[in-house]
Amino acid sequence: MKQLLFLFLIISITSTAQIAKYSNEFLNVGVGARALSMANTNVASVNDVTAGYWNPAGLLMQTSKLQVGLMHAEYFAGIAKYDFIGASKRIDSNSVAGLTFIRFGVDNIPNTTELIDVNGNIDYSRIKTFNAVDAAVLLSYARTIPKLNGIKIGSNAKIIRRKLGEFGGAWGFGIDVGAMYDYKKWRFAAMARDITGTFNAWSYTLSDNVKTTFNATGNEIPSNSIEVTVPRLILGGTRTWMTWSDKVTIASELNLINTFDGKRNTVIKTNTWSMEPALGLELGYKKFIFVRGGIGNIQKSKTVLNKNVTTLQPNIGIGIKYKVFALDYAMTNIGNTSTSLYSHIFTVKIDINKKLF
Repeated sequence: MKQLLFLFLIISITSTAQIAKYSNEFLNVGVGARALSMANTNVASVNDVTAGYWNPAGLLMQTSKLQVGLMHAEYFAGIAKYDFIGASKRIDSNSVAGLTFIRFGVDNIPNTTELIDVNGNIDYSRIKTFNAVDAAVLLSYARTIPKLNGIKIGSNAKIIRRKLGEFGGAWGFGIDVGAMYDYKKWRFAAMARDITGTFNAWSYTLSDNVKTTFNATGNEIPSNSIEVTVPRLILGGTRTWMTWSDKVTIASELNLINTFDGKRNTVIKTNTWSMEPALGLELGYKKFIFVRGGIGNIQKSKTVLNKNVTTLQPNIGIGIKYKVFALDYAMTNIGNTSTSLYSHIFTVKIDINKKLF
C-alpha cells in the first residue's frame, strides 16, 4: 500500500512539473583540472576523489585510505566563481565512500528594483546587493562486485540548493549511477546522471515593490513551480599504453554524451535524443609529470557571412604528482571558440594514510 501511494505521488509531481532543457547546468561544468584539460573525458579513467562527480565507481581506483581535493575556477572574466571540495574514504578493499561539495556563484549583484522611490526620484543609496548561488552536495558510495567479474558500481545521492538572494530559491534531489568494467587492457564505463529525474522545487518571495517594478518594466513575475532535470547517459572507454621501458605512458579516453531532452546543437541530434563525442589524451613521464589535451563541444554555427561552419573547443593542461601530493592545471576554451572567455583552473589533491590494496 505504501509503495502504491509513493508511486501515485511521483506521478502527480511529474504531471505538474516542468521539464527544463538546461536545468542544473552548473552540474555539467565539471570538476578537476585533469578532466577539464581533457575536454571532460573522465568517466572511465577517473581514479581519485573527483570520481564522486564524474563516476562514483571510480572511487574504487584510489590507492589511499583517505583523499581530499580542492579546486577553484573563475568564469566570465572573474564575475562567476566556481569551487569544488571533495573527500573520499576507503571503507575496505571492496568499498569506498565519498563526499563532494560544488558551488557556482555570482556575488554582489546590484539590486536596482528600488532605485527609484515613490516620487520618481533616483536614489543610489537604495541600491543593495545580492548573491545568485547554485550549490550541490553529493554523497557517494562505490563497491566492487567480485561475482560479476569485478564490475565496479557506484551511486550518488545529491542535494541541490539554488538561491537568488532574498527573491527566491529551490531545493532539489537526484540520484546518479555509474559502473566500470575492465576488459583486457581496456576499461569501459557508463555514467547515468539524474537517472530518476532530478526535481527542483522553486519558491519565490517577492515584495510588492519588486512586483510593481517587474510589471512596469515588462518582466514576467515568477511563480512557484517544480523543475525536472532529464537523465543524461555518458559512455566512455579508455586505455593506457606503456612505452620506453615503462617510463612514458600514453592514455586516451573517448566519451559519448547522450541527452534526452530534445534536439541540441551536437554532432548527432534528433527531436528526442542528441549525442556529443569528446576525446582526451594524457602523456605522462615516470608517473610524475603529465601533459594533457582534449577536444569537445563540437557544434555547427554560422559566420557573419551566414556560412555554416563546424566549431570545437580545445583544452590543454599539465599535472605534477609527487608522493602524496598532486597539482593539476587546465586552460579551457583555448581560442575563445565559445561565448565564454578561457579560464585558468587549478586543482590540489592530497593522499592521507596512503596504502595500496
